Amino acid sequence: MSGGEVAGILVAVFWAILVSFLAVALARLAQTLKATTKLVADVTDQAVPLLADASATVRSAQSQIDRVDAIASDVQEVTSNASALSTTVASTFGGPLVKVAAFGYGVRRALGGRKEDVPAKAPRRTVIVGRTVSTARRKRK
Repeated sequence: MSGGEVAGILVAVFWAILVSFLAVALARLAQTLKATTKLVADVTDQAVPLLADASATVRSAQSQIDRVDAIASDVQEVTSNASALSTTVASTFGGPLVKVAAFGYGVRRALGGRKEDVPAKAPRRTVIVGRTVSTARRKRK
């Protein structure tokens, strides 16, 4: 055997080893791709129902929000009506009611001043550090 033949055999052996390593690597890559494909399929099978449930939940929440919005607008309308009603009542009955109360106070005051058999109240006295101070009020005429 010459040197060229030995070199050819060595090159052939190295090519055979290289091809066998590449074949093993491709086989493992194929297994990894199969496992990944199965995993993606399982995730898809579980994710589709979850997405459907989430979509239904979002639709339900939206309908509840619409109801709350309608209730809030009704409450705002009722509040506005109550404010208008209280303003109307105050303007309608407020002035005359104040006048009637003032008239009643005046009548009581006028009738209360004419009673002469009722004894006058004794003036109040306050003691401040050993002295007595009279706090009697003047009668208004």
